[in-house]
Amino acid sequence: MVAPTLEPTASQSTYRRPAVFYSTETNDHGLRFNPIKAIVAPRPIGWISTMSAKGEVNLAPYSYFNLLAARPPIVMFSSEGWKDSVAFVAETGEFVCSLVSYDLRTQMNETSESFPRGVNEFEQVGLEMAASVLVKPPRIKLSPAALECKLVEVRQVRRADSSLMDAWQVVGEVVGVHIDDAYVEDGKFNILAARSVARCGYLDYISAEQTFSFPRPPGGGNPTGG
Repeated sequence: MVAPTLEPTASQSTYRRPAVFYSTETNDHGLRFNPIKAIVAPRPIGWISTMSAKGEVNLAPYSYFNLLAARPPIVMFSSEGWKDSVAFVAETGEFVCSLVSYDLRTQMNETSESFPRGVNEFEQVGLEMAASVLVKPPRIKLSPAALECKLVEVRQVRRADSSLMDAWQVVGEVVGVHIDDAYVEDGKFNILAARSVARCGYLDYISAEQTFSFPRPPGGGNPTGG
């Protein structure tokens, strides 16, 4: 860890705290916990349900999840290790992402447990399944919204030197969207009503409780915020 010498500010009695810089190769940050996941935060959680070729159902939360494009909508989630979610998607080419609301936070956390293959996490944590329309994996019935997805690609993640990691990115095209109309207000999906949950690193999460808006500058993209 490189810590510059303390420097006086405008007030000689007040000093800036030393900055932290560290190489990720050595992780010599000197902190109790690795900060990288807390810095890249909050991260939306993709609660991914999949089905194997044998019909086995899996449900697991992924905080390496996000939207990659909007027209058509493309989403991705990434797994550290070849886990059942990735294996089942590779077999069948389909998955569903259900939104994690504050009311479902406990079950979300419980489905992060590593169950044996073939165990249905819906049943293990008491979540009711609902049928999807365009894909076979079920969605979470009580989730405020869910995205039905068709596989675009499964890609093994590489480092800057092109060496392969034991990490796998799953990219899918959203082909169907479910929205509980209780969370629609003034033509918009109300994330504050859902209190959408995101990951903040360590054992910390955050739920959406406040939003603010900015008008886009000229040429700044879609002004409707789609």
